[in-house]
Amino acid sequence: MYLADAEAGRILTRRKAPKKASTLVTDRGRIERHIKPLMGTMRVPAVTRADVEAFMHDVAQGKTAGRSKTRRRRGLANVRGGKGTAARTVGLLGSIFSYAVRHQMRPDNPARGVERFADGHRKRRLSDDEYRAIGAALHEAEKNSEIWPPAIALTRFLLLTGWRRGEGLALKSSEVDLARRTATLGDSKTGRSIRPLSIRATDLLRSVLDSGNRGASRLVFLASRGGGLMSGYPKIWKRIAKSAALSNDVTPHVFRHSFASLASDLGYSEPTIAALIGHVGRSTTSRYVHSADAVLLTAADTVALRTLDLMGLGASRADVIALRA
Repeated sequence: MYLADAEAGRILTRRKAPKKASTLVTDRGRIERHIKPLMGTMRVPAVTRADVEAFMHDVAQGKTAGRSKTRRRRGLANVRGGKGTAARTVGLLGSIFSYAVRHQMRPDNPARGVERFADGHRKRRLSDDEYRAIGAALHEAEKNSEIWPPAIALTRFLLLTGWRRGEGLALKSSEVDLARRTATLGDSKTGRSIRPLSIRATDLLRSVLDSGNRGASRLVFLASRGGGLMSGYPKIWKRIAKSAALSNDVTPHVFRHSFASLASDLGYSEPTIAALIGHVGRSTTSRYVHSADAVLLTAADTVALRTLDLMGLGASRADVIALRA
């Protein structure tokens, strides 16, 4: 019932909007791979807070870990446990039981008051050695005709901007204004979002948009087949990460935290960093960009150049005047 109403847009997020398709896929995965195997036989009114706490510890200890089939043909998911997965799944469970309370299936929410683990993944950032390794791996990947060039370009773009992976994959050419060095995302995770683009990110986008046969696709980073999203990107990233000898916890989402950390290291304020990456805690992106375009563009340039330096590409800072906001 919860998933059916969520998919119909009747369950709203904190910003009073329906859940996105990508969020629903994640929710369904957590229900099928963690909640149902451990709690699926329990009656809704019988679940206690002790049951939810036991569930959280079981997931954290890997009781639901393994490989399971997905809805795709011959698709397999590598299901991991851990404290982060446990904490996020209990959060979903709390939403499901809130739904049950609203529909008078039980009088209270047994997930309320459960002390969840801290999500340690949020603190992960790339080290200087990892930046250099990624730079070298991308350079080698560009020489390999078997690796899809738009996937390599997307990886560089995410490193230079701190965007979410999904935002890069879904970026449309109509959302990019190369002359003004801005991108206007109509439907990001936090709603409509205007992002300043560094000179290096703009040059990369211009190169991508000018190359190859784009056909009818409106996307910037083309899939190898069809006009949809580049569904094979996770596998390509794993191949690049393996070439760079990176640990398994280095994902494109780590690029985002690393970009924000670099911006902080360079002395930029939280509002500036939030505007650069479209952070969920910021609610005035468009107003901020319009009132501080020069500052934000300079900040984007400075962080991008520092990223390229760390990747061993020897970018010069001579064309950037460092401002602070």
